Amino acid sequence: MAVPCVGVVIRDSGGRLLVIQRRHEPSSALWSIPGGRVEAGESLEAAARREALEETGLDIVIGPVVGRVELAGPLGEVYDVTDFAATVVGRLADPVAGDDAVDVRWVERTELEALQTSPGLVETLATWGIWD
Repeated sequence: MAVPCVGVVIRDSGGRLLVIQRRHEPSSALWSIPGGRVEAGESLEAAARREALEETGLDIVIGPVVGRVELAGPLGEVYDVTDFAATVVGRLADPVAGDDAVDVRWVERTELEALQTSPGLVETLATWGIWD
């Protein structure tokens, strides 16, 4: 059974990407973009906004879908992840790790490539043209 999930690609004016260090499985302790499961009755866009706020403390505006990916879960489930572009609302505040995040930071592409990330993250973002 597919589990609907979302991810959020948030960039600052300098082109850096916002990433979180995951607290829980899947990919515990690895770096990824903010995101998570869609709750019952919640739209994908509402879930993306909620997850970003819970994990980073930042209020965002959801933009277009940048891509979709299916990921294998630890118990045999399949995560059907829709990733959205997003921008921070108002003045850019410092992100604060919360909820399912151990840490949060802005990174440039070379910094992301040096981190231990969730499987396929760097390649997928490059394929989607995130760094162009």
